[in-house]
Amino acid sequence: MRILAFGPNGSGKGTQGTIIRDRYGLDHIESGEIFRHHIKAGTELGMKAKTYIDAGNLVPDELTIPMVAEALAKSNERGWILDGFPRSKAQAEALQETLREMKIDVDYIFEIELDREEAKKRIMGRRICSINNNHPNHIAFETIHPVEKDGELVCRVCGGSLSMREDDQDQDAINQRHDIYYDEDKGTMAAVIYYRENCDARNIRVDGDRGISDIAENILSEIEEGEAIKLRLKFG
Repeated sequence: MRILAFGPNGSGKGTQGTIIRDRYGLDHIESGEIFRHHIKAGTELGMKAKTYIDAGNLVPDELTIPMVAEALAKSNERGWILDGFPRSKAQAEALQETLREMKIDVDYIFEIELDREEAKKRIMGRRICSINNNHPNHIAFETIHPVEKDGELVCRVCGGSLSMREDDQDQDAINQRHDIYYDEDKGTMAAVIYYRENCDARNIRVDGDRGISDIAENILSEIEEGEAIKLRLKFG
C-alpha cells in the first residue's frame, strides 16, 4: 500500500500519518527526516543539500527527488506513507515519472482540508514532545490537551517534556509556510490538483475541522473500502 499525505501545517497530517502507519505496518516517510538522514550520514546528496539548507534556501528538485526515490525503494514490503512531499506541481510531475520508472503505483492520496486561519491557530497552540514529535499535544483542544505534572505541562501520551517551536510562534514564518501550501499555481495545492487530475489513486478529501478520531475514521474507512474493491476485482 502506497499513500501520499497532504494537508497544511497545523492540519494534523503527521498525526493521521502515524495512525495509518500503525494500522497497516507501513513506513512513514517524511521529507524533513530524509534530509536529516542524508546529512547525518554524510552522503554526497546530503552534503549538497546541507549547503542550501544552511543558506535558508529550498533544496533543488535534482537533489530532493533522488533522496525521496531512495527512501521509497528501501521501504518495507507492506508499503509507505509519503508525508511533506511533493510541494509543487513540478515536484509532483517529477515524482510521478520516477515512480513510473520504478514501476510503483500510488494507491491512495489523502488530503486534509482546513481553513488557513484555523490552521494558523492550531500551529500556535501545539506543543512538541521531546520523546516523539508525533504525539499530539495542543493547549486549545481538550481531547489532546497536555497533562500537568509537578506544576508543568507534559506530553499526554508519554509524559515527555514539551516545547514550542520558535517558528510556531512566528506569524510571519507561519504565513510563509502557508503561502507555499495554499498556492494553487506553484505551491503544494498545485501538486494536489495535479494528482486529482492525473493519478488513478483513490483520492480521499477530509474536513480537517474535526477531532483526530473522526478524521482518522474517515480516512481509514475510505482505505478499507478501497482495499475491499481491489480484492473483489482480483478474485471476482
